[in-house]
Amino acid sequence: MFYREAGQFKTTYKADQAIFPIVQDRWFVIGVLAFAVLILPLFANQYLYTEVLIPVLILSLAAIGLNILTGYCGQLSLGTGGFMAVGAYAAYNLALRVPETNLIVVFLFGGVMAMLVGVLFGIPSLRIKGFYLAVATLASQFFLEWAFARVKWFTNYAPSGSVAVANLELFGIPIDTPMRKYLLVLFIVAVLALAAKNLIRGRLGRMWMATRDMDIAAEIIGIRPLHAKLSAFAVSSFYVGVAGAMWGFLRLGSWEPLAFDINRSFQILFMVIIGGLGSILGSFLGAAFIVLLPIFLNQVPGLLGIPLSTAMVSHLEFMIFGAMIVFFLIVEPHGLARLWAIAKEKLRLWPFPF
Repeated sequence: MFYREAGQFKTTYKADQAIFPIVQDRWFVIGVLAFAVLILPLFANQYLYTEVLIPVLILSLAAIGLNILTGYCGQLSLGTGGFMAVGAYAAYNLALRVPETNLIVVFLFGGVMAMLVGVLFGIPSLRIKGFYLAVATLASQFFLEWAFARVKWFTNYAPSGSVAVANLELFGIPIDTPMRKYLLVLFIVAVLALAAKNLIRGRLGRMWMATRDMDIAAEIIGIRPLHAKLSAFAVSSFYVGVAGAMWGFLRLGSWEPLAFDINRSFQILFMVIIGGLGSILGSFLGAAFIVLLPIFLNQVPGLLGIPLSTAMVSHLEFMIFGAMIVFFLIVEPHGLARLWAIAKEKLRLWPFPF
């Protein structure tokens, strides 16, 4: 009787350190992307695009940015909403003042400006950490909110304080339908997510994780805290800035500073906690959970014949968020990503033929 060898053994360091060393994971990602590009647009409607798919993808990118800083480098930040605002307003001003600029360049410019601001506010992390660093980043959130509300140049001296974008184009193709916006968001998020996964498995990612686990030991073995922490703030703020620019341009269309207030920062933080600290997949799962839960609470009770007021739904949402955060912090600190990994392990009842 012959037995098939179980497991996937790597004979080279390159194969072991591939972006997706497990073949099944590689095919799963390819299948999800193929479904998202080829199948989903065939039956998706406007509501699914604007209220589910686009918000989940953009907030996933912001959660990846915060996860790089908090999950992989161990630096707690409460200023994510402010850095999203930097990306949105920087992209808006570039598109306004240089209207022929390519739309992708506009988004990347928003990310670069957010990166510069993030490094500036990340300098205190060299001296403080933990609760004190969280307070410092919270101060950056309030300062940025004040700046965009009071400095009229950012809003092109609009009397209402709000800005709007229109007539979006990419390579001559108008981005004027929900499907086109979704496909553009999907492309940018997929590229940046793969880049983040590749970055984390490299030298820089190992520096971040060593600093997170024990910064003193990391410094003893030759890792410079200045380089590790500021690079984490830079990369994290870049991702968050790109997400903020896409949120303003492709999700909102018009916005004011309150669109990126402290509630947005806490929302992204909840995504990282629920999805899983130190996990790219967890960022997507956390964003999907946070976006879909309010929709679930609004739709399901009505379908079951249980009348709930808007205020009751809002209270239930906060209660469930709080309970889920406490649950994951106590029972499963690695969040939904760890539960997904456990489910995959349980489902592997026989060796795969490849």
